[in-house]
This record gives sequence, structure tokens and C-alpha cells, in this order.
Amino acid sequence: VQLQASGGGVVQAGDSLRISCEAFGLIYGRYVLGWFRQAPGKESEFVAAIRWKYSGTKYADSVNGRFTISTDIAESTVFLQMRRLKPEDTAVYYCAAANAIEIFKTKEQYVYWGQGTQVTVSS
Repeated sequence: VQLQASGGGVVQAGDSLRISCEAFGLIYGRYVLGWFRQAPGKESEFVAAIRWKYSGTKYADSVNGRFTISTDIAESTVFLQMRRLKPEDTAVYYCAAANAIEIFKTKEQYVYWGQGTQVTVSS
């Protein structure tokens, strides 16, 4: 499995941005695709996750209601639509995949990781 994230950028507070993660190799088995983020000097934190090919999502409290995770199975891509962005959303966002049906919020269950994409929200 290989994951390739893209779509980061610099936006202003209140703006929207969509980042993408193209997944290669999710053919057999059950997977959960997740987004994590890491701000400078801070620990990595869970953002959102979704079951691949099945229903079910989870969000961190800090983004619930503002962010939406979705998939395009035909394009093998998972999206994170971010709305009403805040300066505290500034971080490197990483996509990850877990061989699982349960949606985990802890990074230890995710075995495949893509490179990060930088999201910067200016005030």
C-alpha cells in the first residue's frame, strides 16, 4: 500500500481547503483510511478516519462539524474537506491506512503512511 497526499497550501482564517490522498494497493482486505496532523513542537493528533468501501467515519472533537472525510473508490482517493479553517489548524497533514474494520483514533494501528502536506492558516 502506498499513499500520496496533496492539496495543502496557505489560506486565511475562515477559508476552506480540500486535501487529497491517493491510495495505491487497497485491493484485498478491509482498510480504514485516516488523517493525522502535526503542528510544530506538538504531538501528532488524530483528525478524521473513514472505512474504505464501507460506511463509517470518526472525527476529532476539534474538527467535528468543520471537516468532512470522504472517499472516491473509483479514483482510490480519500479527501479531507476543511471548512472555517482556524490558525490552530496549521500543521502538516498525513494520510494513513490501517488493516482493520474498526476505526481507530490512535496512530499505532495505522501501518501505512504517506508523506505530509502542509496546511497553513493565517489569521
